[in-house]
Amino acid sequence: MSNDAITNMITSIRNANSGKVDIVQVFATNTNRGIAKILSREGFTEQFIDDRRNAKNILILNPKYRGGRREPYITTPRRMSKSGLRIYSNYREIPKILGGMGIVILSTSEGIVTDREAREKKIGGELLCYVW
Repeated sequence: MSNDAITNMITSIRNANSGKVDIVQVFATNTNRGIAKILSREGFTEQFIDDRRNAKNILILNPKYRGGRREPYITTPRRMSKSGLRIYSNYREIPKILGGMGIVILSTSEGIVTDREAREKKIGGELLCYVW
């Protein structure tokens, strides 16, 4: 396990989707909470639960699947900015994923937001990951 909590979260979601698992548990950091809120709000996950009962805070995510074959809504989550190479962008240069069908998640001065919110507020930030 690496020290990068965002990469661990994205990898856990990707592995759960390939195995069609209903529950994903990840470490609860402020950044992971923000990403989980966005994934839930945008319809990629059914819900997320912030479990603070134990000494280890964890987030429990329920990925969404469609149809009888249980095709995942999240097909390709990718980490953009890594711990060794941070990628920043102003609001004009934020990439559009699949012509706006996917979302880019950014860390800005106003918190964790999607690419549409960043363009609307005209703020840039660190490109964390993209999901489609």
